[in-house]
Amino acid sequence: MTEEIIIAGFGGQGVLSLGQILSYGGVIEDKEVSWMPSYGPEMRGGTANCIVIVSDTKISSPIISKFDTLIALNQPSLDKFENSVKPGGLLIYESSTIINPPQRTDIDILPIEAANEATKLKNTRVMNMIILGAYLKKKPIISFETALEALKKVLPDRYHHLIPLNKQAVEIGMELAEKASDVHYQKT
Repeated sequence: MTEEIIIAGFGGQGVLSLGQILSYGGVIEDKEVSWMPSYGPEMRGGTANCIVIVSDTKISSPIISKFDTLIALNQPSLDKFENSVKPGGLLIYESSTIINPPQRTDIDILPIEAANEATKLKNTRVMNMIILGAYLKKKPIISFETALEALKKVLPDRYHHLIPLNKQAVEIGMELAEKASDVHYQKT
């Protein structure tokens, strides 16, 4: 099993930490891992993305241009990376803020209203954890328990009191992914 993922959005949306959780989770489960972040100098509000590779075998290169999965948290990221998903791949996008949905017909598309759900939890910063839950439901490359263990490594100690909220957010994302059927948009 090799899973090549790109996670993209605005700085401050938890793009890099989502990638770190998947990466640490892979390490915990004794898999080969690559995490390559990319972000603008302005951090919060600028663009950010990271490429994560989790594999049972050696990773030949962390630099790739086609992905098994795209997680897009904003419109510019969806527009930029939609065509980088391999045919038959998965595209998960934050559907409460993205106005123009993906148009591909050769991939699985999963819209998740993570921002709206995070608002219901009274903490918009867990939006990325809702997306993580949806992703792990569709592609369980690491276990739920491992993801929570990895979260403890990524989240600074001063925020560990928020781990139960983050766990709840992951569970909500898993439920949303289970309820939503893959949507294939047809070009008009």
